Amino acid sequence: MNASSWQRLLSVARKELIHILRDPQTLFMTLFVPLMELFLLGYAIDTNVRNVKTIVLDHAGTQESRSLLQKFENSDDFLIVARAFSDEELSQALVAGTARVGIIVPRDYSQRLEAGQTAQVLIVVDGTTSNIAAEAVNVGNAIALRESLERALGGQPLPVEARPRVLFNPDTRSANFFIPGLMVIMCQMMATMLSANAIVREKESGTLEQLFMTPVRRGELIIGKMLPYLALTTLEFCFIAFLMRVVFQVPIHGFFATLLLLALPFILAMLGLGLLISTRADTKEAASQMMMGTVLPSVFLSGYVFPIDSMPVFFGWVAQFVPATWLIDAARGVILRGAGFRELWLHGAVLWGMALAVLVVSTLKVRKRLA
Repeated sequence: MNASSWQRLLSVARKELIHILRDPQTLFMTLFVPLMELFLLGYAIDTNVRNVKTIVLDHAGTQESRSLLQKFENSDDFLIVARAFSDEELSQALVAGTARVGIIVPRDYSQRLEAGQTAQVLIVVDGTTSNIAAEAVNVGNAIALRESLERALGGQPLPVEARPRVLFNPDTRSANFFIPGLMVIMCQMMATMLSANAIVREKESGTLEQLFMTPVRRGELIIGKMLPYLALTTLEFCFIAFLMRVVFQVPIHGFFATLLLLALPFILAMLGLGLLISTRADTKEAASQMMMGTVLPSVFLSGYVFPIDSMPVFFGWVAQFVPATWLIDAARGVILRGAGFRELWLHGAVLWGMALAVLVVSTLKVRKRLA
């Protein structure tokens, strides 16, 4: 590119920047909506299951049954909110949703223990919320198993004791897991929406034809329009990372520059995707709907919410073609595990390959549409 080409390109970029500054709706969507989503989702999403509302029915009423129920109550997982006096009362509480778990101790609980027989305790779990149900069942089984071992060993120490050690997120905070992925999803929404609206806005205002009458070439027009959005999305990404660290206290164990360099091809790919959308949409409303159609696969297939390893094999393969999959894993690697380029070089190579492919296809489509 010669000097005149650079001058034309920068003129288009300056024009686009003026459009952004004069468009309060774009500024609001770009600056405030992602921040609002960050605070809402950052504080609202919590995958740690604690204080599950529990109702107990102690038919035995003995010291042994009270001791067992006390162990449930002392755990962080169960919160005893009521004590029932009949099976019907316990069932009604579960149906009404005032309790998620019901613990029923039979009348012969202590007698069976003294006789050396198996004493059963019924744990009734509301299965409408799967993660709560799974946690309640697992913790209930663990408490019962430990009670059995202590009674079998007569107070002697356990022969084998597991001491788990959680690395990288020892407190298992949901914010540490979700916010790095949330950064990527919001970055995708911003870049795709802004780049799609860049061309659609010119279509709606009828100024696209006027641009063609200028000496600006189509390639210079496309690059010039994308430059401000590249800078704006990158700045917003950095600002969200700042809030993640300061407000949500998510530690960054690696170099943020590593993450920023890995985010660059992802942003370019999303800008290219927005260009591709602009060739199909004639209004901002249509562009917004098509943009949301690209965000949903990123939310559900990228590992942001559901682990990819738990997906069916087919969807696991599909997830590998979603750019957000690679950047979310890289973001968690840099932020939580302290990973660097040596561990994440494959992520960078895949993201650059995707970015180049999307940019080439979208540029050809835009040129063909504008020709």
